[in-house]
Amino acid sequence: MKKNSSHGTRPSSVKSPVRPLSDRVLIQEITDKESVTAGGIIIPDTVDTDKGSKRGKVVAVGKGRFDDGKLVPVEVSVGDTVLFQWGDKIKVSGSEYFIVRESEIIAVINTK
Repeated sequence: MKKNSSHGTRPSSVKSPVRPLSDRVLIQEITDKESVTAGGIIIPDTVDTDKGSKRGKVVAVGKGRFDDGKLVPVEVSVGDTVLFQWGDKIKVSGSEYFIVRESEIIAVINTK
């Protein structure tokens, strides 16, 4: 894995179909009905319908947003599993993705 300070940790062999700008994140939705994290937290299928929350895997991240002239990098990294509220749905090469602002990501799910 190679480390890029403004993009988090990302596998060097993975090529994203879309490069998000600013504080936007490209997410591929996970459609499993129910899962259990390593810590024993059960994430029910209702997460997908409750207040529009969805679960997905981060595919690509933008460089971040500027605050008072300084770049604030995105806190999530490629490969993270996240809960997010909503985003713009796009279809690229037959696969569906969501482009969301970092502020629309509710939580990172620890699956390790």
